[in-house]
Amino acid sequence: MKLRYRTALTALGLSGILSRCSWGEDLGSVAALPPAGTEFNGADIAWSLIASALVLMMTAPGLALFYGGLVRKKNILSVMMQCVFLVGMMSLVWAMWGYSLVFSGDLGGAGLIGDFGYAALNGVIPVWENGKQIVPAAGTIPRSIHMIFQMMFFIITPALICGAFAERMKFSSMVLFSVLWGTFIYCPVAHWVWADAGWCAELNPNAAYRAIDFAGGTVVHITSGFSALVCAILLGKRLGFGQEPMPPHNLTYTCIGAALLWVGWFGFNAGSALAANATAANAFVATHMAAAAGTVSWSGIEWLKRGKASILGACSGAVAGLICITPASGSCTPLAGIIIGFSAGLVCFYFCTTVKNKFGYDDSLDAFGIHGVGGTLGALLTGVFASKAVTNDSGKCGLLEGNSHQLVAQVVAAFAAVALAVVGTVILLKIVDSILGLRVNQAGELQGLDIQQHGEEGYIFL
Repeated sequence: MKLRYRTALTALGLSGILSRCSWGEDLGSVAALPPAGTEFNGADIAWSLIASALVLMMTAPGLALFYGGLVRKKNILSVMMQCVFLVGMMSLVWAMWGYSLVFSGDLGGAGLIGDFGYAALNGVIPVWENGKQIVPAAGTIPRSIHMIFQMMFFIITPALICGAFAERMKFSSMVLFSVLWGTFIYCPVAHWVWADAGWCAELNPNAAYRAIDFAGGTVVHITSGFSALVCAILLGKRLGFGQEPMPPHNLTYTCIGAALLWVGWFGFNAGSALAANATAANAFVATHMAAAAGTVSWSGIEWLKRGKASILGACSGAVAGLICITPASGSCTPLAGIIIGFSAGLVCFYFCTTVKNKFGYDDSLDAFGIHGVGGTLGALLTGVFASKAVTNDSGKCGLLEGNSHQLVAQVVAAFAAVALAVVGTVILLKIVDSILGLRVNQAGELQGLDIQQHGEEGYIFL
């Protein structure tokens, strides 16, 4: 579960920052972790570090290979460059101001955005104070580990959007858009859902709608998926889309990428417990079972409808199941995870084929059909299947255990995230277009973005 804060100070000015550094203590407690001031736990530290590395692996090489294999060979390096560059750039943005905007204080007191209390890692990294080392704490782990773990989510989320405008967006425009999107869309939604004072945060006792989003179904997948749809529509279709075949050029890469995503997702979900505990164990098992069910359901429906089951379908189903279980992995049983994953495979297959073909939008790599749809479905099903046997809280359960309000909370949070993602993305794309333009020119698109944007070729034949 993401770290939530129970703020002890009413305002976070300079004095608050200095106090944090001096005390070396967390300002609050974590639901599944011991309160602030508890000694560091070696097992929790080790697992959180491993989980951080696993989530990083999801972007590069996981997503880079998954997406890279799906585009035409003249564009593989452009996709990989987007993933690799975002690892670097979004890390800096997160350290400088992103982490602070999500997890420091509550600017204005409305639960909408944080402040700059942790800007430039102030109060996050160790300091030397009064002749001794002070290590800021977040529950049983150093705050710097919490920061780096959350950073990996901030990295992969805009990278997911790249799948919608693959093969046609300028690299410079992608860079500017990603910085703006991370700052003005990701950070607010993450604060809403994960900061202790967020207006729809699970652990905010004053919130009217306390949505459960254990590992990012709303924060990561709904925001990126619906922003991806807006990008696909506003940028327009690729040249020749619908008139000429555009099959994936290397499904071997896609399969390897999907396998890396599957493994990395254990860090994504189970790592969100921020502790080596029963919650992490449940999330791990539920994650795997949902991915397994998604693989079988997508392949099965494809087999029935087309007479053959494809590796692309199996990989897509696995990712759909992983996405759908993400918000529910800390509150639903593994058996519920099977139902959630199976549902994800069927619903996402329908959107990626029937719906996409009917409306004719060019979501190049199905970022919306899998992430947007899968994330939304997962957020809603969390409100159905959440179980007090997993949450260890008699009041934190879903519709099947008599708590219909939880489903309402899930709907409200998901709708709010969709609204900000759609409206915000339209505005940000218009800004970027006015400054840099969005698309490469026609000649560059025909030549391929590898050479036109980066001066390199993915494949050189002698």
